[in-house]
Order: sequence, then structure tokens, then C-alpha cells
Amino acid sequence: MPPSVSLALINFFVGDIQGGLGPFLATWLASAAHWDAGRIGLITTLVGLATLGLSGPLGALVDALHRPKLLLAIACLAILAGTMALLPARGFYAVLAAQFVAALGGTLLIPALTALTLGIVGKKGFPTQQGRNQAFNHLGVVAAALLITWGTSRAGPQTSFWVLGGMAVFALICVLATPEARWNKRRAIGWKEDEPPETTHRDSLRTVFTNGRLFSLSIALALFNLSNGPMLALLGQKLVGAGADATGWTAIYVLVAQLTMVPVALGAGLIADKRGRRMLLIAATAVLPVRALICALVNDPVLLIAAEILDGVASGIIGVAVPVVVADLTWGSGRTQAALGTVNGVQGIGGALSGLVGGYLVTMFGWTTAFVVLGVPSLAALGVLFWLEETRGSADEPRAAKEEAKEAQADAQKDARQAGVPAQAHA
Repeated sequence: MPPSVSLALINFFVGDIQGGLGPFLATWLASAAHWDAGRIGLITTLVGLATLGLSGPLGALVDALHRPKLLLAIACLAILAGTMALLPARGFYAVLAAQFVAALGGTLLIPALTALTLGIVGKKGFPTQQGRNQAFNHLGVVAAALLITWGTSRAGPQTSFWVLGGMAVFALICVLATPEARWNKRRAIGWKEDEPPETTHRDSLRTVFTNGRLFSLSIALALFNLSNGPMLALLGQKLVGAGADATGWTAIYVLVAQLTMVPVALGAGLIADKRGRRMLLIAATAVLPVRALICALVNDPVLLIAAEILDGVASGIIGVAVPVVVADLTWGSGRTQAALGTVNGVQGIGGALSGLVGGYLVTMFGWTTAFVVLGVPSLAALGVLFWLEETRGSADEPRAAKEEAKEAQADAQKDARQAGVPAQAHA
């Protein structure tokens, strides 16, 4: 199987399995185990916080092992095992353990898949391939949602288990079918492929994590998620209060957003090298205040589709641009996946807080004010991104200059030895 086809299929099948049952968890526990919303929310919060803390270490594990196919296989198996374990689970700790295993697999999956992509296509081809990866990822989400919706009406809520379990199995098959020979560990982290191993250098974790631009990116993404995270859920609650078919419209909104992300991701992958990464991040963040205003001022469910198109634009760009920017800033350090995992963990804090903040704003100030205020963090994120410098070539050029200097020094020393002059004197 050609590696480009393998990457596309892997992303398609992992599209909807990264968090186990994800949004279907609440529905299953409420219907099958008769759990209340508070108990379900506690499970979600505990698992979310635990996996956020493990995101950076799991990325570091990917960097250290140089075995992305193996780690991807382990991630798929963990998701499959955790999801299937939820089927008979009814007790609090049994559900917590099963959901944690599935979420742990989903957290490991992201840096492992990024490392596999980089090792196959290299840094130059990464933006375009990441765009393709994300496009197929969103198509997978749409396909799973349609299958679950269709199957649930015929076979009941357990359909979600079989659909997500089947996707995990197919993802595992595609991982194993990816040609090992096309992946190069040196290409994956920016080391020259034709140099002996002893010439490599791995930066310290402290050097990577004290990178000011990585820190700025993380803060901007946390603010992005704080603004964007609760909007769809609050929109559904707003429609319930207005007497509309909130469940039906929410399903439509999810499909609209995911289908919008497909062409947006493909376009972002192509634009990243031509127009730069910073412009993409700014464009993604700039649409969020507009989305917030539409949610605040519009009550017609049909017109609110525009808000979810903007969600698709913002999220579609972010999914492509963030791994590319992290690769820019850490290229050749040997720490790219550790940095990506940490950035994902920090931005996840914003997502974890978003539901709490959104619910508090609605309770205290009402729908209109809540949506308007939720647009404010995105404006702050926009300010951070305007300050962030363009990252295209930022890691490649200094490292290339260092390599050229080393080569020039080695050549000078060789010439000096041939001329019978000590290297130090020649220098």
C-alpha cells in the first residue's frame, strides 16, 4: 500500500475514535446505566484532566522510541479495549478505568501519527500532507456519525460501540500495512539522513519548553479553545429554551462543521508554505468573534448554520497549522512530539474550562451576554498571534547554518592536515 494512501486511511479511521465514545458516552451512560448529568460530568472531567497531564510525556515517549507504527498500534488497541470495556460497565470506577484507557490511547495517537507522517514525507512535504490527513480525519468523523445515527434507530444505542470498535480495528490494519521502509527516523526529527548516528544532537527538554514562541502559541490556543469550546453545546441549550428540535439541529450543525473542515484543511495545507503559518493562525482565530456574535444575536436555527460554518473554518485551519508550527519551532531538536504533546495539553486546559465558564456566564447573564463574552478570549488570542513571528523556516535556517559552518570547519581542517599545517594554526 502506498504510504500516502496508508496515511489517508489511518486518519479516516481514527477520526472519530480518539476519545473513545466521546460525545456518545453521555447518551450511553444516561440510557443504559441511568447515570445523572453530574456523575457523567465528573467522569469526563477526571479523564480529561488526567490525559492533559500525560500529553507531553506521551509525546516525549514517541520522540524517544522512534517506533511510531508500534505506538500507533498500541494506541488503537487501547482505544478498542477501553471502548469495548464500557459496554458491560455500570459502576463508577469501572467506567472511569475504561474511559481512561480509551482516552490514553487517543492522547498517544496524535503525536505518534504526526511522527509517522513526518518520517514518511519529511519537513518539506509535511504541511500539504497534514492538510490531507486532517481532511480524511474529518471525513471519518462524518462517516461514523452517519453510521451511528442510522444504526441507533435500528439496533439501539450500542451501535456506537460497534461502529467505533470497527473503525479502531480498520485503523490498526492500515497502520500495520504501512510500509516500514518508507519511514525514516532521522527525517522525522530533522537530522540529516546521510550522516552517521554519532553526529546527531538531541536538545534538552528545558531548551524546548523555554521556547518563547512555543509558549505564546500554547497560550493563544488555550484562549482559542476557551472561546470556541462551549459554543455548540450552549447553542443546543439555547434552542431547547426556544422550543426548537435541539437534537436534530445539533446533529446538522456537527455535520456542517465537519464537512466545512474538509476543504478548509486541504486548502490550509497548500497555503501554509505559500502564504505562511502565522496568517493561517490569525485567520482561524479572527472568525471566532464573528461566530460568537452570530450565536448571540441570531435565533433562527437555519441562520445559525452560518456560525457552524465559521466553526469549521477555524477548527479546520487549527488542525493543520498547529503541528506544522510546532515542527517549525523544534525541527532537528529531537523533541518535536514532546513539544506538540505539551502544546496540546496546554490548549486542552482552555477546552476543559470552557464548559464551566460558558455555563456560568449563561446562568449569571443570559444567552446574549454569554456568547458575546465568549468572543473576548479569541480577541486576546488574536493579539498574541499578531505578536508571534512567522515560523516558516525558523528552525530550518539556523540549523542549516550550523551544519554548513560545521562542514566548512571540517573542510578547513582537512585542507590544513593535507598541507601539513596544524588545524588550530590554520584557523
